[in-house]
Amino acid sequence: MPNQPHKLKTTRTLWPGKPGTKKFVTQYGQHLVCVRHRYDGATLMRHTTVEVIVDTVSVVPGARRIPHNKIMFLRVQYGEVEVGKAIKAAGGRWNAQKKLWELAYKQVKALNLTDRIVEEV
Repeated sequence: MPNQPHKLKTTRTLWPGKPGTKKFVTQYGQHLVCVRHRYDGATLMRHTTVEVIVDTVSVVPGARRIPHNKIMFLRVQYGEVEVGKAIKAAGGRWNAQKKLWELAYKQVKALNLTDRIVEEV
């Protein structure tokens, strides 16, 4: 299908198992969500589209999202020199007042240090 500079109007939505969906159910199986007929008034063409499930992941209701740039506080025990060097190399800073390392959440995840996060002090 060429570029769609104009809007297509959905004229019909069919759910799996309804007449007109048989070949798509055969092709996509349980991944098929629906089949749509869309009309292009500029070219006077009808297009058939399908909506399919391409990925399924578990979601924890109410789980909060942490922005990648949020500064997190990390506790590093005395003597864990290599961990401190890795944090510093990733852009971390030592906060002398709080005696904790500060590092953006994105880097915390990349270094697999989420278990060292200290709730804001």
